[in-house]
Amino acid sequence: MDIIISNSSSKPIYEQISSQIKGMILNGSLNEGDALPSMRLLAKELRISVITTKRAYEDLERDGFIETATGRGSFVAAKNLEFVREENLRIIEENLRKAADLAITANISLDEVIEILTLFMKETE
Repeated sequence: MDIIISNSSSKPIYEQISSQIKGMILNGSLNEGDALPSMRLLAKELRISVITTKRAYEDLERDGFIETATGRGSFVAAKNLEFVREENLRIIEENLRKAADLAITANISLDEVIEILTLFMKETE
């Protein structure tokens, strides 16, 4: 599992881990039923505390992304399509907020921003 930890990030390490695993689940890199590395193995690979990986896995389980079975390990949970949609909407809103702030700062009109977004959306059709 390719997880990159940045010591210069303002995000705590456990959040970096959980957000990267969420991303892998949402983009299909990890599928329902896929096993995650054990907390100890992941901690060893990343050279961090097991407590940190435990916190990341607990957050992922609380948010419904993984399921943990005692003695078996942690696995990607069945996707709740409505939950996945809500999570994607939240991420889109976050990114659009940043884009809107930048557009306002750079004095770019709403029409120009809509035109750019429309072009991006049509590229995938």
